[in-house]
Amino acid sequence: MKKLFIYTLFILFSGSTLKAQDKHFTQFYASPLTLNPALTGAFEGSYRIGTIYRDQWRQVLDNPIKTFSLSADLRFKAPGKNNKQDAIGLGLMFFNDKVSVVDFSTTQIAISIAYHKSLGANNRQFLTLGGQLGLTQRNVNYESLQFHDEFDGITGYTGTTLEDLPSNNFAFADYNVGLNYTAQFGRSGRLFAGAALHHFLQPTISFYGTGNDGDKLYSKLNAQLAASIPLNRDNRVSLLPRLLVAVQGPHMEINAGANIRTAMGRYGSSALHLGTWVRPVRNNDGIGVDALVALLGFEVNGVLIGASYDLNLRALQAKQRQSAFEISITYLGNYDNEEIVCPKF
Repeated sequence: MKKLFIYTLFILFSGSTLKAQDKHFTQFYASPLTLNPALTGAFEGSYRIGTIYRDQWRQVLDNPIKTFSLSADLRFKAPGKNNKQDAIGLGLMFFNDKVSVVDFSTTQIAISIAYHKSLGANNRQFLTLGGQLGLTQRNVNYESLQFHDEFDGITGYTGTTLEDLPSNNFAFADYNVGLNYTAQFGRSGRLFAGAALHHFLQPTISFYGTGNDGDKLYSKLNAQLAASIPLNRDNRVSLLPRLLVAVQGPHMEINAGANIRTAMGRYGSSALHLGTWVRPVRNNDGIGVDALVALLGFEVNGVLIGASYDLNLRALQAKQRQSAFEISITYLGNYDNEEIVCPKF
C-alpha cells in the first residue's frame, strides 16, 4: 500500500494536476518578488534581503514538502532632473520547492526590474510597473519510484522497469509582469493595490516536451489589496488588513485577514504583530475553506521576523493532521523611516 501511495503521488505531481501547481506562501507579503514584480524596490531604504521557508504536512509524511525562497532587491533614484522622487528597483530571487516523497523538485532563479513613478507634486502616490524573467528547472529522481513490472512476486520490487521514461529533468523560461499603486492618506495611513500576471506565455512543463495544450502551465492572475490604518494619533497601534486573490486555470485561492501592529519601546523602533487569516479555495471538487492561519511577528530596527501556522480544516474533518508552518526573515538596509512603502507580512 505504501508503494501504491508513492506511485499515486508521483502521478498527481507529474500529470495534469501539476500544471496548476505554483508558488504558495501564507506570508505572501514577506516574499514580494514571488508575489508581484512591481514590488521590487518597494520599500524605504537602499536594499532589502529576505528569506522564507514553508514546511508542509510534517505530521503526515516522513519527509515533509519543503518550499524555500531567498531574494534581494535594491532601490535607487531614477536618473533625470525631473524625476527626483521616481525610483528604480532591481531584484534577484531564488526559489525551491521539494516533494521529498517522490524526490520531485522545482527550482527557479529570476531577475526583476520595476519603475516607481511619483504621481503629483507632494509625492504621496506612486504607480509602479514591474517585469520579471525567470529560468525554472524541474527534476524527479526515478530511483525513488517503484513500478509494477519491478515486482518479482516474492521478495519485492527488485527488478528493472521496462517503462519508457523521459529525461528526469528539464528547464524553461518564465515571464511575469505586474502593476502596483501606493497612496498615503492622513499623516501615516497607507493604501496598496496591485495585480500581477504570471506565466503569461504559458510555458510547456511536460517531461516529454510535447508542447500540447495539456502540457502547458496555466497563466496565473493575482490581485492584492492592503492598507496600514492607524488606530491612534501617534500610530503606535495600527491595523494591517491584507487580501490576495489568485486565479490559475480552474483553481482559485483567496487569502484574507488582518494583523495588529503594536509599537514597543519608548521610540517605537520595535513592534509586535498578531494576526489571523482565512484561506478559501476553489478546486475541481468545489469551493471550501482550506485553512485557518495564525501569525506572530516581530520587527526590530529594520529586521522583520514572521511565523505562521496553517490549520487545514478539510484534513481536520477527515481526522488527519495536515498543517503547514512558515517562518520569514527580512532585513532592510539603510532603513530610517518607520513607515515602509510596502506591506509587512
